[in-house]
Amino acid sequence: MKNLMIGVVLFSLCNLTQAETVKVYAAASLTNAISDIAVIYEKQHPQTDIVPVFGASSALAKQIEAGAKSDLFFSADVDWMNYLIKKQIIDENKSKALLLNQLVLISPKNLNIAFKAQPNFNFAQSFKGHLCTGQMESVPAGKYAKQSLIKLNWLGSLKGRIVGTDDVRSALAFVERGECDVGIVYKTDALISKKVKVIGTFPENSHHPILYPLALTQQGEKNRDAVQFEKFVKSSPQAKIIFQKYGFSINQ
Repeated sequence: MKNLMIGVVLFSLCNLTQAETVKVYAAASLTNAISDIAVIYEKQHPQTDIVPVFGASSALAKQIEAGAKSDLFFSADVDWMNYLIKKQIIDENKSKALLLNQLVLISPKNLNIAFKAQPNFNFAQSFKGHLCTGQMESVPAGKYAKQSLIKLNWLGSLKGRIVGTDDVRSALAFVERGECDVGIVYKTDALISKKVKVIGTFPENSHHPILYPLALTQQGEKNRDAVQFEKFVKSSPQAKIIFQKYGFSINQ
């Protein structure tokens, strides 16, 4: 009996000390910022374990729809947030467009490629190889890129030269390795790399606003730790400083 009581006490203590897990599904472009924010939050809340899952917003939304355990979804566009709202996995009233980003053209540092964001500029002849960006039908960065290329009347002249990647960080890696002469990524991705340079910025009126909405999933709404972490990401001065450090703008 005595041994049984000791076992019950030890089991209870283990439960008390076990960290609560918060799973955050976040766009690949948020990798550095969310990772830094998670470290700070875990230091302040040692009983909470933040587990980020990074990837293309499209792929993450599909995983969540398929039943993947998730507490928060942080998308790189409004479309994929709305997708989960329509699936009734996220409450429309709980979604907040938290961040803004910019769309830029990059190249390896050793190349000198001209760029003018004007329809009369012959973009296709300004570089020799391929252009990398996210898959244009699903990955947010690729969708924004397609909008800009259409607006500038450049898309048709690039037929057969566009490489669509699984997420925006993959597009960045292709350019870093020199496998693509140019890439269309977010400003925040370009800033973290020492191997690429920004050639130019696409006009804001050439694509939809690059908004990053954040929301709790239905599962996350039941997780007290997830609710607290979401508040920290949305409103803490520490999180704001980190987002701005990586080049994001705060959506007022």
